[in-house]
Amino acid sequence: MTDTRHNMTLGHAGAPLSWPVHANALQVGGMTLPELAARVGRTPFYVYDRALLAQRIAALRAALPTSVELHYAVKANPMPALVGWMSGQVDGFDVASGGELQLVLDTGMPVRDISFAGPGKTEAELEQALMAGVLVNVESMREIRLLGELSRRYGRAARVAVRVNPDFELRSSGMRMGGGAKPFGIDAEAVPQALHEIRSRELDFEGFHIFWGSQNLDAAAVCEAQTKAFALAVRLSEHAPCAPRVLNLGGGFGIPYFPNDRPLDLAAVGAHLHELAATAAGELPSARLVIELGRYLVGEAGLYVCRVLDRKVSRGEVFLVTDGGMHHHLAASGNFGQVLRKNYPVLIGNRVQGEQGGTEVVSVVGPLCTPLDLLGDRMALPVAQDGDLVVVAQSGAYGLSASPTGFLGHPGPAEVLV
Repeated sequence: MTDTRHNMTLGHAGAPLSWPVHANALQVGGMTLPELAARVGRTPFYVYDRALLAQRIAALRAALPTSVELHYAVKANPMPALVGWMSGQVDGFDVASGGELQLVLDTGMPVRDISFAGPGKTEAELEQALMAGVLVNVESMREIRLLGELSRRYGRAARVAVRVNPDFELRSSGMRMGGGAKPFGIDAEAVPQALHEIRSRELDFEGFHIFWGSQNLDAAAVCEAQTKAFALAVRLSEHAPCAPRVLNLGGGFGIPYFPNDRPLDLAAVGAHLHELAATAAGELPSARLVIELGRYLVGEAGLYVCRVLDRKVSRGEVFLVTDGGMHHHLAASGNFGQVLRKNYPVLIGNRVQGEQGGTEVVSVVGPLCTPLDLLGDRMALPVAQDGDLVVVAQSGAYGLSASPTGFLGHPGPAEVLV
């Protein structure tokens, strides 16, 4: 049987995936899934595909202006091997903790291209960032004060940008991180005061970071937010100690997870950014424009794989009990921000089509002693048996590192980059 692209729906009417299929088994990194599982040596595991990561980055490079820098938000997936590989593919990293900062410093990414965001930076983390020479996105007057004191102590000015909580919200956003009352950033109306404080403490002001939301599939809404963020930066720059040298426009690009989701129109976003870059060349000529993406870069390039331990029938309903679950993949269980639970794309990785195309309605559950441990709720899947491999797609972002791995004491999963 020759290789084919896997463009069928995976357990529901969600977006098709681009994973190949060979001999009725999913193929990852040139291996069938059973071969990969044997190479990993155990289940469950996460696998991330370099080829798909490279395809996504290439698509972005083709759509975006060459003047717009592409940065990776490490919080989406901090697997060391993946971050190390990404260091040669993107223009910079954004981190959200001292631990992530140390991780990216080890990759050799130039410190000029590393920024540090987060609303609760400790004094030790600010000291770490100062001494490393990375850009700190300050999010409060406290952080400005502490960086001023540290800068005097060490005789070197901290590099800072102001993370702005904008005076608008992103429409159609899966998670709003700007606008209204938020713990993130400094309210736009208070930024002039913060800029005055940065000047008085002789910090090295570089620009603005305006992050308005995430997981958005509406290109028009993303473009509108970018336009408003740029206009806000222009207004605020009138109060700055010097002309901005960087403007981080945030990200917000979403990926399809659920029924009726449609992929983001990247061409439309790219065309808008070409127009915005031309405007910026006239209005903020000294500023580098940055797009900061996490989920959009890695989310669709990852799979979570677990094995069926038991096939149970309870009062007419079929349950596939696996060796993995919510303790490894909280988001797929619906317990990581979903208001109404929806199924991620799920398939039987070694029986993609099933026998003669037959399917049945099943629920996929993990080994934990809680009804929350649910990876697939009454989904139509090929008939599976003990030992078969269950795959949860769209699992490259906010998977293992966003999950309660210590819950109930079960072993953690492996992670591999192929």
